[in-house]
Amino acid sequence: MLEEIGALVVQTAQDAGFNPKDCYALQLAVDEACTNIIEHGYGGESRGEIECSCSYAGDQLTVVLRDWGQTFSPEDIPEPNFNVPIDKVQTRGAGLFLIHKIMDQVTFEFNTPNGNTLTMVKQKS
Repeated sequence: MLEEIGALVVQTAQDAGFNPKDCYALQLAVDEACTNIIEHGYGGESRGEIECSCSYAGDQLTVVLRDWGQTFSPEDIPEPNFNVPIDKVQTRGAGLFLIHKIMDQVTFEFNTPNGNTLTMVKQKS
């Protein structure tokens, strides 16, 4: 379902008037977030559910991903060191780092009655 989620995000961003570069960046961030949910929250494909909603108001697009997978502590994920040779780069945390670089706001809520929620906000550039 990653393709469908990505298409929803891109269509919403286009409807909101985001430029193609930002649409691509939004799709990349959401794809990375969903991949993290699948791999780390559910332990693999076809093992859980991800709900996605998108909305925009003014110059701001909000993407909300909800899941019921395993939780984690975002503050415990180290920022990758990219100042090393490519074969020495630790990939753990690279996706979360990318999401934070692309999005203007990233908020996690875990173990709520409605599952885990990741809210990402992007301002139009």
